[in-house]
Amino acid sequence: MTSFIAPLSLLVERWIGYPQRLTDLVGHPVIWMGRFIAFMERGVDKRERTPRQRREAGIFTVAVLLVVTLAIALVVQQLLRGIPFGWALEILVATPFLAQKELGRAVEAVATALRTSLDAGREAVSHIVGRDPQALDEAGVSRAAIETLAESTSDGVVAPWFWLVLLGLPGIALYKAINTADSMIGHMNERYRDYGWAAAKLDDVVNWIPARLSAVLITAACFFTQHASPGSAWAIAISDARKHASPNSGWPEASFAGALGFRLGGPRSYDGEVVDLPSFGDGKSELVGSDILRALMLYRSTLNVLLGVSAVIALLVWAA
Repeated sequence: MTSFIAPLSLLVERWIGYPQRLTDLVGHPVIWMGRFIAFMERGVDKRERTPRQRREAGIFTVAVLLVVTLAIALVVQQLLRGIPFGWALEILVATPFLAQKELGRAVEAVATALRTSLDAGREAVSHIVGRDPQALDEAGVSRAAIETLAESTSDGVVAPWFWLVLLGLPGIALYKAINTADSMIGHMNERYRDYGWAAAKLDDVVNWIPARLSAVLITAACFFTQHASPGSAWAIAISDARKHASPNSGWPEASFAGALGFRLGGPRSYDGEVVDLPSFGDGKSELVGSDILRALMLYRSTLNVLLGVSAVIALLVWAA
């Protein structure tokens, strides 16, 4: 039954997600990881240190985080596999590391809010992006939501699933630890350029295959999504993905842009500073709330394709 943990985890998480009551009661694994990273940062990242010393401190932080995460995941896995129906509990333990349900809910909330007002849309999108929401018009809010949906399809769903299939519960837990560290300290600004170097580089490594796999899955999902072009999805991914500063983020974003005939990316504002970023695709750029719903249709088709692929892999492993 262990070969079915990945597809069943996808199915269960998509159905129930991670209940808010449980988060309120005991927290969430990502929250626990974030607190540990913050604790390590307070202890080892001293501003008076040299850039090399701060880089070494960052390497130490990531190493300790991964050792602790691996130890806990291995212990939990061994305990669960030693009891009857432990595989069912292992499925439940894996689900918090996936983000299908919450990602879809958060992005759909932006489309719903835009029906009320632009200010409501700005408020809703502020919960899922880091850019300045007040600088966004309706097209900017819509693009921000779709870009987040595209990128998070890879690092919030496909990548954790990939590492779950490859390495089981320890794999998905380690991936989420790396990804959380990157989101907290892996920034190329003055504060984290050195201390967050290891987190950022390691995140690039563990997302390299999943990002490109995401483009393949998105392209395949176009066959099951109205008014989505598989040819354009793949062509734009191949031509435009490399424009992104990240070696990985451009793949799902360019695929979404090509599939839906959108132009995503471009200049955006962070903390009052406009950052000139590349565009993906050459289609419609003046997006509206209904375009977010189109992107969600493609997202859900991608989840269906991923579930199908996961089930096929499980059946092949079981048959072998």
